[in-house]
Amino acid sequence: MGRVGVLLLNLGGPDKLEDVGPFLYNLFSDPEIIRLPFRWLQKPLAWFIATRRTRTSQENYKQIGGGSPLRRITEAQGEALKEQLGYLGQEAKIYVGMRYWHPYTEEAIAQLTQDNVEHLVILPLYPQFSISTSGSSFRLLEKLWQEDPKLQPIDYTVIPSWYKQPGYLKAMAELVAQEVDQFPNPDEVHIFFSAHGVPKSYVEEAGDPYQQEIEECTALIMQTLNRPNVHTLAYQSRVGPVEWLQPYTEDALKELAAQGVKDLVVVPISFVSEHIETLQEIDIEYREVAEEAGIHNFRRVPAPNTHPVFINALAELVVDALQKPSFKLSQAAQMKKMVKMYPQERWEWGLTTSAEVWNGRIAMLGFIALIIELITGHGILHMIGILQ
Repeated sequence: MGRVGVLLLNLGGPDKLEDVGPFLYNLFSDPEIIRLPFRWLQKPLAWFIATRRTRTSQENYKQIGGGSPLRRITEAQGEALKEQLGYLGQEAKIYVGMRYWHPYTEEAIAQLTQDNVEHLVILPLYPQFSISTSGSSFRLLEKLWQEDPKLQPIDYTVIPSWYKQPGYLKAMAELVAQEVDQFPNPDEVHIFFSAHGVPKSYVEEAGDPYQQEIEECTALIMQTLNRPNVHTLAYQSRVGPVEWLQPYTEDALKELAAQGVKDLVVVPISFVSEHIETLQEIDIEYREVAEEAGIHNFRRVPAPNTHPVFINALAELVVDALQKPSFKLSQAAQMKKMVKMYPQERWEWGLTTSAEVWNGRIAMLGFIALIIELITGHGILHMIGILQ
């Protein structure tokens, strides 16, 4: 086999406070994050939202040291993966491609092309597939492959999702057990899985398999853990007035407190690296919600990061992918027959389900409010929290 490369895909995050504004602009410029009926509105609206949200987001990043550790952790995962692959007898060069910040996916592709990689495994660091995470990166990669003739000779394969991988499940179970065992009565600890949310319409209208994969993954981790603990699954990071997957993490925490739960371990199920949504949203915001509601024994399971069992799981995924028939980007984009990777073909005015699919993370009400504020200078944008 010729030169082998592994492309690790992730969201990316601002390295320092000055990067927050540009990072937000890149994020909201993605039509899979905000779906609009008119393409020409995408970048002006992204600029407007980023400008309004930069200061608040900077304050959140200040609470975790002034920037995201995501790049550093992802690169460490890449180094550990390279070493483990070598141990398994598979030499490979690792590339990191971030969707919204450096090193961008385009930079990684340019580098691997320059390195004359002949066989490439595309591995998203999202265990579960969603249109807005892996799907967005696959869409970008498919476009790059169509536009760049230098990429045509590369024999590539995609790993669309891998939440069932036994090593990953074992690593998660070990990390959960490690936290649960810190309590005097481990079997009585409530295990609280918190997944990143998506708009409900992504699942119901666009056929996103994300919810199904999250639910199945939760059940598999509990099965692997093999303990009598009661568990709950909820969804965090909801923004705007549109309905997202429920129950919401904040509401579920309050409900558990009302039921008398005192000992809680939170599992960030959709994240494999520490970043703003684990270090700030869970560790600070949700901890405060839990404590105010009466849950005072609050612990959080660390993300897998470079856990040896997790890294070995990634290595096994790569080795297995190289031995199987290639799975192409076009297949990954249509892995479920209902999944629509692109905006809808038609636009319906009003608060309809189609409008919700179009708008994604900003509902129709939010969009109208933005236009009103742009025109009049007065509006309700401050009522809509975007990227907390």
